Amino acid sequence: MPEGVRISVPQRPLSAHPARELAINELFARQRTVGSVAQLEALGLSPRAVRRRAKVGRLHRIFPAVYSTTPRALLAPRGWWLAAVLACGPDAVLSHRSAAALWNIRGSLRAAIDVTSPRSGGRRIDGIDAHCARTLTAADVAVVDGIPCTSVARTVLDLAAVVPRREVERAMDQSEMIEVFDLRAFDDVLARNPTLPGASAVRGVLDEYQRAEARFDTLTENDFEDEFLALCDAAGFPRPEVQQYLTLPGGEVIRADFLWREQRLAVETDGGKYHRTYWKREQNARRDLLLAEDGWRPIRLTWRMVYQRPEETMGTFENLLARGGVNIRRLE
Repeated sequence: MPEGVRISVPQRPLSAHPARELAINELFARQRTVGSVAQLEALGLSPRAVRRRAKVGRLHRIFPAVYSTTPRALLAPRGWWLAAVLACGPDAVLSHRSAAALWNIRGSLRAAIDVTSPRSGGRRIDGIDAHCARTLTAADVAVVDGIPCTSVARTVLDLAAVVPRREVERAMDQSEMIEVFDLRAFDDVLARNPTLPGASAVRGVLDEYQRAEARFDTLTENDFEDEFLALCDAAGFPRPEVQQYLTLPGGEVIRADFLWREQRLAVETDGGKYHRTYWKREQNARRDLLLAEDGWRPIRLTWRMVYQRPEETMGTFENLLARGGVNIRRLE
């Protein structure tokens, strides 16, 4: 090579701002591949640059001023939900039917997404049912899977204004079943919003629950157990062992309400209260995990399953016992 001659290797311009690009990538990764123009601008990407990236297919417009790195047809429901919240402003939250679906207390196949904001105004956005709630407070807001949404109690209150009462009952049943029901939160949201359209329906359902609880609130543990044993006898099941002690992995000893030892079924009767404390839920979950580790199948029964849904409950037990080799003896 002649002296003094240099060969320059052209460099491919990856990005003039690698730190900015990293921050943008982290934003989309954190937010289910969606982000608002305002968020991108805060990271140093101008609205013009956003439009340029959308034009070449690096970004995809989901709602006005909200884009995704995922094409619209491939964006998951939770991505759409978060995009709708971002499109409605910084104080907006997922609500009503959409929030119920996010909390897993009621399914929804609606194409439109419910979003609530404490402020009114703004233009209508296709695909979003925008609601204004000036009474919305911090106590009414939660974050689920990174998506701002109304709390369970506020969700049910809003839901009651747009669906039939039976759907409200089912949503509350489901919230109890997955242990996100908090009676104090319902009392609080009703006290702050006594005249909202859904308040009377929610109050009526709660009153029915509390009357049912009062009916069984004086039941002792033995009453509950006696009722379950009576159902087992009527169904022709072999009698389970009652109040048996088990030594769990690690040496902890517990007392199980009922055991079908050969089938490795351990049944607990959880009493008549439908409101669980955080500590109790943690204790129960840990106990069930240890039982499962030791080869047991832990099953929890509520008073509603025994007193109000006995046929459904015993049908499930019949299937479980049959799988364990039990020949059910039908009583005439």
